[in-house]
Amino acid sequence: MAKIHEVAKAAGVSISTVSYALSGKRPIAPDTRRRIEEAARELDYRPNAGARMLAGRRTQIFALTEPFRADTHAPAHMAFVLATSIAARRYEYDVLLLTEEEASAGMRRVASSGLADAVLVLDVAPDDERVALARRISVPTVFIGVPDDHEGLVCVDLDFEAAAALAVDGLAELGHRSLGFIGHPPAAYERSNFPPRVRRGFEQRADSFGLERAVVLPEADGPRRTGVRQAVRDLVEGGATALVLHCDDGAHAVALDELAALDRRVPEDVSVVSVGATFDTTAFVPPIDSVPLVPSASCELAVELAMRLVDGEPVEAGVRLIAPTSVPHGSSAPPPPAS
Repeated sequence: MAKIHEVAKAAGVSISTVSYALSGKRPIAPDTRRRIEEAARELDYRPNAGARMLAGRRTQIFALTEPFRADTHAPAHMAFVLATSIAARRYEYDVLLLTEEEASAGMRRVASSGLADAVLVLDVAPDDERVALARRISVPTVFIGVPDDHEGLVCVDLDFEAAAALAVDGLAELGHRSLGFIGHPPAAYERSNFPPRVRRGFEQRADSFGLERAVVLPEADGPRRTGVRQAVRDLVEGGATALVLHCDDGAHAVALDELAALDRRVPEDVSVVSVGATFDTTAFVPPIDSVPLVPSASCELAVELAMRLVDGEPVEAGVRLIAPTSVPHGSSAPPPPAS
């Protein structure tokens, strides 16, 4: 990449004149500015972030705070990182990924240095430490997720309660009266904001129909997933004719495998619906009906709102929920006749 003195030489001006022209700090004759801008383009010269900050110009960087922990399910998290990066590039922005397990440390550092024009917050916890920091810093901040305390914040997310309710609606319409729910390990309901919302949506909708329901949150117990297998056995043998899965792809595969081991066919004997999956549920055998979580939907809206904030446009604080959609793949059917 070219240096500023090379631009000055190509344009036939001093280094200070190049600095003034590109920073806008002093008026420069139109012909001189044109020569400098043409030279900068031809040489692919870009002022470094520090120079742009001193000049009060944009860094063209979004900071994305996404704490990686030992138990982070990387595929799902990286799907959001990728979706955010793609959305940002549409505005010619790059993404600085902050992965400290102490989530607020990187966010605080970026805010104090002026390194980014806005902060996007991922992996939002119910009681998220970044909420208080977002209210203190001057850098525009958008949460992709909804913390319990979200007053005054700009938040974007899938309507997880509605997603679970949509799954229950479909099963109830088919005639199912007893549903089982297999969720994430218990720790996820303390660390992340969305698992409790899915569970709440499932329970409330099932109760509104007067359905029997049972919820199991298997522990993360290694590759054999004995907890998931036991959950499937307990639910099916307890009378559940449909299972709602809100867990990772490995747990989905194990649940289907255990149903086969129990000689329960999908969907003839047991219907199965996945809620909030970021992975392709058609890859399973059989393919699973889904109310998916589409990372691009929430990430694109979050980036759009961040750009509006950076541009100085008024953006009303509040939660913007994306309506869920049901995608059938043939894993739901009316329950078998009672024996």
